[in-house]
Amino acid sequence: MELATCLLAGLLALCLPLYSWTAALSDHEGMSFQRDWSKFEGVANFSTFLLDRNSGTLYLGARDAIVAVETNNLSKWQKISWTVPDEKRKSCVAKGKTEVDCNNYIRLLEFLKDGRIYVCGTYAFDPQCAFLNTSTFSLETEDGNVKMETGKGKCPFEPSQHYTAVMAGGTLYTAATSNFLGTLFDISRATGIEQERIRTERSINWLSDPEFVGSAFIKEDEMNNPTQEDDKIYFFFTEVAKEYDLYTKVKVPRVARVCKSDIGGMKTLQRRWTTFLKAQLVCEDRASGQRFNILTDVFTKQHQPGDPSSTHFYGIFTSQWEREAMSAVCVYSLDDIIKVMNGPFKELKKSCENWMNPEPVPTPRPGQCLNAALKAEGFDSSLKLPDKVLTFMRDHPLMENSVVSTPLLVRSGVAYTKVAVTLTRVFNGNSRLNATVLHLGTDRGELHRVAVVGQNTTLLEEIPLFPASEPVNNIILYKDEAVVGSPLSLVKLSVEGCSMYLTCEVCARARSLGCVWREKVGACDRAITESGEVLKHEDLVSQCGSGEDRCSPVKRELHVVEGLHVLLPCVQVSPRPCYWQHPDQRHTRRHHSDLEVRVTQESKGTYVCYCEEAGRDQPPCRQAEYELVLDEPSIGSIAKLAGNRQYIFGYILFFVMGFLVCGVFVFLSRKRRNRRGVSHSSSRSEKGRDLLPSSDTPQSPSSASLLSEGVAFAEKRNGTLNGHGGHMVHTCIYTNSSGLKLQDSAVNLAEELDGRERAGPEGEEEGLGEGLSEIGDGLKGLEEELAKLQMIRGAPLAQCEESSI
Repeated sequence: MELATCLLAGLLALCLPLYSWTAALSDHEGMSFQRDWSKFEGVANFSTFLLDRNSGTLYLGARDAIVAVETNNLSKWQKISWTVPDEKRKSCVAKGKTEVDCNNYIRLLEFLKDGRIYVCGTYAFDPQCAFLNTSTFSLETEDGNVKMETGKGKCPFEPSQHYTAVMAGGTLYTAATSNFLGTLFDISRATGIEQERIRTERSINWLSDPEFVGSAFIKEDEMNNPTQEDDKIYFFFTEVAKEYDLYTKVKVPRVARVCKSDIGGMKTLQRRWTTFLKAQLVCEDRASGQRFNILTDVFTKQHQPGDPSSTHFYGIFTSQWEREAMSAVCVYSLDDIIKVMNGPFKELKKSCENWMNPEPVPTPRPGQCLNAALKAEGFDSSLKLPDKVLTFMRDHPLMENSVVSTPLLVRSGVAYTKVAVTLTRVFNGNSRLNATVLHLGTDRGELHRVAVVGQNTTLLEEIPLFPASEPVNNIILYKDEAVVGSPLSLVKLSVEGCSMYLTCEVCARARSLGCVWREKVGACDRAITESGEVLKHEDLVSQCGSGEDRCSPVKRELHVVEGLHVLLPCVQVSPRPCYWQHPDQRHTRRHHSDLEVRVTQESKGTYVCYCEEAGRDQPPCRQAEYELVLDEPSIGSIAKLAGNRQYIFGYILFFVMGFLVCGVFVFLSRKRRNRRGVSHSSSRSEKGRDLLPSSDTPQSPSSASLLSEGVAFAEKRNGTLNGHGGHMVHTCIYTNSSGLKLQDSAVNLAEELDGRERAGPEGEEEGLGEGLSEIGDGLKGLEEELAKLQMIRGAPLAQCEESSI
């Protein structure tokens, strides 16, 4: 019992400091930049956002709940529960689904014409929809139960299935799976008159294992539409290409279009789209030849408010063939998409199985939307189209040409999940330029801001918002602010103006947006104010914004010991490449633009990072420089490299002292048992030993000792964050997947104390020495026990701590 108590005390000593340090670190990281933050107790798995721009209320779809949040104060929120009955949940599990998935995940929130919200959830793999009254914030009921209607075709069956929906004139258009197994895919008009609810043809030529990403409703300008063009709905997705005859499945990004007035054909294509056309999206870096073929998110933006023809679509792409994460951002104009949709069709000739342009194309042109010209010819409805036109349309949904774009941004080692765009105008001499700011969420809970002015792209900020386990899954822009969401949390922060750049370095990066640093007030401001007044020269700081100073960083000296892994950060402020100069005899590996170095006798020397900020014709900018100095291995030097982490030292000391106290407790218990009888004491002692594993038990390969192999700088953080001007690096000491290995020096410390106590009074030195020796055995046994615990295995002893170098 005594030894079990010691084991429990040791675990508490291991966990309590780690918990408190983690909480303190999270609070410090969050409060330095957030304007507002909220975590909703008891509610999780947020997936759908709907903003009421009139009231500023944000509605969130979650697991078994709908939440309404006030955007001016995220701490004010209310919740509606919409759960699945126990019988239905058990039936879902009986069909082979997991307990977690057999809940009601709200995947659709859309406003209806009468102001209500149409709500649809997975409802234990049986999609259902309901109506939310916004004035009372309650679901409409019938006979005491939630009034529901089927959600098949409107909402996916599975919580993780790719899905998109858009409301167009009070009618819902969706792209989702339409069966329990998730093998049938439809783009459909899901609500409205029953006879007008139409969908895509069940053909691999139409949809081939698609992953739906986004959708947009483009409404024609009523005041400026001389040809009376019909409104259109665009869908974006990735599918397996059937036009490429390769051994492996090649995925391609697509854009598809349907027309709002389409109600299907009379005989051919009954209750099917007669205007469904799709084209390939190409996002290719022409310099390297790298093509990004998987679309992950799309943001729709009108460059001229009120002008539908100025619509642009910003997409996040990844590559099917890259092993490490890589993301690119490409933009496509609506005009370019329309040109491709009006171009030649692609056709597979079965005789030679080659894709060719079909000839001839029947009249009227298949796939076109209703307009004044068609109506003049008598085709005022899709029901009146000839069978030859509909047959051609059924067999030729794919366009020959592709919509081509060059990436605005390419980042290696970063997986972007969401994108939002703001536009601004900046001064360039006497002229004004359009500038684009990309707000990019990552799969590690970060928000990246990127400025695009002309051909120049600059990374402004990398802001950690959530823990690395919470990806950014929604970004809502509203009143010069961004509300960013993860599956568990919300954050609100500013997105407009130079004042949001809190450091001189970040302000200097935003100089292309017209931002300058005012040294007197220590803030970032516009070079030209709203009234056109130019700031005085003394108000501007030159050492921050000048390229000479930015390309002349201070050399940082790092004292390291052999065997460590050190990550040297280099901030890449443009999509152009960075490279390192370093000693020849070294063991290195690239992480994005950073460099990981395994310290050996040959690793000491100078490491310099150069980046091509201004293009290949200009000399590269020296972004970072480090000098690695090799020290003798000692606990003191490692502590110095770790940034004087007194917390870790205190943690280890607290851990060892806890077992020393337990040892004294065991010793006193032994003396008490000796007075009661030798046989009883021996029996109790044997029971205590049974709590420790046998030394003959096979163990997995041990990791290195706790302090003998630390990994410094385990994760990069931009130096401009949290108000710091210099580069920030992370240092952590960790264990590998084989489990936690106790530091031998901790056992040696117990042995030293053991010898020190032996100098005490006679009669006690032998008993105390035996107790301390038992502590040493207990530590070794505890090491084996902890290696078996799932909660400890493979986890770091402590989170990485930021330290400025």
